[in-house]
Amino acid sequence: MIARILFGLAAVTALPSAAAAQNATTPSSSAEAIAQDMGGDSVTVGIGAGYLPDYEGSDDYRWAPVPGVIGSVSGINFQVLGNRASADLIPNQPGPSWDFQLGPVGVINFMRSDRSSIDDPRVRALGERDTAIELGGFVGVGKTGVITSPYDKLSVSLSYRHDVSKVHRSGIWQPTINYFTPLSTKAAVALFGSAERVETKYLRTYYDISPDQAVVSGLPAYRGREGWKSWTVGAIGTYSLTGNLLKGFKIVGGGTYRKLINDVADSPMVSVAGSRNQWLGVLGLAYTF
Repeated sequence: MIARILFGLAAVTALPSAAAAQNATTPSSSAEAIAQDMGGDSVTVGIGAGYLPDYEGSDDYRWAPVPGVIGSVSGINFQVLGNRASADLIPNQPGPSWDFQLGPVGVINFMRSDRSSIDDPRVRALGERDTAIELGGFVGVGKTGVITSPYDKLSVSLSYRHDVSKVHRSGIWQPTINYFTPLSTKAAVALFGSAERVETKYLRTYYDISPDQAVVSGLPAYRGREGWKSWTVGAIGTYSLTGNLLKGFKIVGGGTYRKLINDVADSPMVSVAGSRNQWLGVLGLAYTF
């Protein structure tokens, strides 16, 4: 789940040139200096604290560290955020324009991989799962200069990733929409939404309960099928503490709401031992150089 809010984090930290550009036409020497650096290479590193469910569908929450590296080199954007990594291999064009996106994506799925991090004894009794490695790619398109200024950006994308570690042996489709807008040379915000569709083997691995497991855990036996798993909406913002969005320290914070639906929501792990309503928050410090 944490990958969703990190997706929004990328929107507000990987696009500092657009945020800087909004004030570049003012007669400020600092804004002029920022404008000269627009389109250049930049790298942002950060660490934050995330407040997230014990597992996707849990009603128990815990704190976890959220590291991240986001960068743009020669117009190529890349990001390693928590358990998710991706890269847009099509270089961005400066100024208001269309942005076509294509590249690889990978996720490390820690779902139920550590029993000690799950508070509910019924879910702990269902056992652990190995950590899954999900690899795939994404395509998308974005448009700069759409609503609030010549520098805001609206993007839509579709990704597919498949488990290559033979844990759940299935794939995940994920359509996403992101909206980013700069507020000044020091602040920016992003709104985002997405949904996920999973295959049957995903539910077999993470949400089904066999008759034997039902006896051990006290939860009803359950067997689900493929379909849409969830939808998510969120918002995140950043504010520069030193310098501006192109350089220096910044604070980043935000949150998401996720609604589990269909067969995932009907699993006793969610409907009995957990909740269909999932919340996540993150607050951290980053540095751009």
